[in-house]
Amino acid sequence: MDSESTMESFYLKKEPFYQAVGEEVGLFNAACEAKRPVLLKGPTGCGKSRFVAYMAYHLKRPLITVACHEDLTASDLVGRYLLKGDETVWSDGPLALAVKHGAICYLDEIVEARNDTTVVIHPLTDDRRILPIEKKSEVIEAADNFMIVISYNPGYQSLLKNLKQSTRQRFVALDFQYPSRVDEIAIVSHEAGVSQDLAERLVSIGTKVRNLKNHGLEEGVSTRLLIYAGQLISKGVSPQLACKAAIADAMTDDPDMRQSLIEIIQSFFE
Repeated sequence: MDSESTMESFYLKKEPFYQAVGEEVGLFNAACEAKRPVLLKGPTGCGKSRFVAYMAYHLKRPLITVACHEDLTASDLVGRYLLKGDETVWSDGPLALAVKHGAICYLDEIVEARNDTTVVIHPLTDDRRILPIEKKSEVIEAADNFMIVISYNPGYQSLLKNLKQSTRQRFVALDFQYPSRVDEIAIVSHEAGVSQDLAERLVSIGTKVRNLKNHGLEEGVSTRLLIYAGQLISKGVSPQLACKAAIADAMTDDPDMRQSLIEIIQSFFE
């Protein structure tokens, strides 16, 4: 699994579409040159993962993505011994692969991982740039091109699931928000393959729904969901039904809030 041929599968073959909304590209490039780790913070579906893919493509580096969850262990990241026939062999985890081969390792929604797992990345985020592998009594020095990127949604996490200061102060932080109206219209139109007029209506729905955050909704509607609605419409689904499925039904099970979302949708697609 850790051969050079295997790493080829982690290179992006096609440029991901990404619309820059600020200085994030320049900041990421500078952090990369300085060999500093990067923290992306912002709401769900605002483009954080797409941005990492876009940067990996332009930097010509392999991208290894780990979707963090509460059962993720240090061994899942670093590696473990496995039985193969009559022998025991070591298998590198995604983090060890990235460290050895100079890949970008992207830990998505890092706060979902257990604290004892998160600590594993600390030696990689300072000037040491090393990965201790206790099970092998080995220390790996990171390849020059290795970079670690983490993301989380600060507005959605509870106090019990926040990023510790001991971790976050090791990173250069890039703050992501939903794009400006003009940028979001361009993104939705391009990604969903719909007209400018339809994209404007979808973005207007998104703006109104986001105003309901903290008034019954935990999160505002993401750009991702607006794109999904547009994609359904482009496949022949009626605008009201597409928005109901991709926005109202996707965002809440509360009948009153769901009805409020449907009424917003109907005001733009009567």
